[in-house]
Amino acid sequence: MGSEYHIVWAMLFGAVGFGYFWYGRKQQAAVPFVSGIALFVFPYFVSNVYALVGIGFALMALPYFIRI
Repeated sequence: MGSEYHIVWAMLFGAVGFGYFWYGRKQQAAVPFVSGIALFVFPYFVSNVYALVGIGFALMALPYFIRI
């Protein structure tokens, strides 16, 4: 897979991260807030597309499984 897939996945995770960030800020919920920030930042540090997708889906599922 090329870099174009990396860009598309990074944009998708950034959009979902913005939603989590916004929701966590409005509801004062720590897990969606931190997960949203992580979804913003992690694509800058992961160059493998498969790892990007795996980590992204794990971060998206994190607020569902961890309720604080």
